[in-house]
Amino acid sequence: MEAVEKAIQNQVLKVAETVEQQVDAEIQALEKLDIDDIEKLREKRLQDMKKQAKQHQEWLAMGHGEYSELTEEKEFFDVAKKSQKIVCHFYKSDTPRCKIVDHHLKNLCRTHIETRFCKLDVNRAPFLTERLRIKVIPTIVLVNDGKTKDYIVGFTDLGNCDDFSTAMMEWRIAQSGAINYNGDLLQPPEEGKRSKKSVFISKKHTIRGKASDSDDDDDDYQ
Repeated sequence: MEAVEKAIQNQVLKVAETVEQQVDAEIQALEKLDIDDIEKLREKRLQDMKKQAKQHQEWLAMGHGEYSELTEEKEFFDVAKKSQKIVCHFYKSDTPRCKIVDHHLKNLCRTHIETRFCKLDVNRAPFLTERLRIKVIPTIVLVNDGKTKDYIVGFTDLGNCDDFSTAMMEWRIAQSGAINYNGDLLQPPEEGKRSKKSVFISKKHTIRGKASDSDDDDDDYQ
């Protein structure tokens, strides 16, 4: 036991020495900077901030930061030409679970300005619904760089329940790269949830009568 403790102590000391060396190296690098170097770093940081602010304004001008409804299919293609990242909810107004999706996407659109969040009634989009082979409602289409990267079909990937959190929805969307995500993509924020029926859902809502079996995850909209 004593030998094990000593080995652990030695390992901890080695790690501490490595960290200390890294800190010393960073301090030495900073000490070598002259006024011109510091001014260059300051100017670079300022330019980066200006660039980020400009990008932010451009996103807002394109409808990012809000959860908007598209009135027709053509709008979807227009959005895809302008925005790199898109989260589009294909819904039906008489499907209760679509309102649950609306709630979470309204929250996420404000924290992920880099992504365009929108919704489209399948009754107004017969061509897209057929092309994307959307059969289960709700379905969320996740687009990155003009390509369909993934689908969230129903709530199966969200814990198979109706009371999943916005964090769970965020984590699932992030799997496709449709939003910037700082968390652990390998670890969902909610584990251990079990499938349960909602008292609000009386039947599975579909458009075509069966679950989607689409293998075409690379539709190009541009």
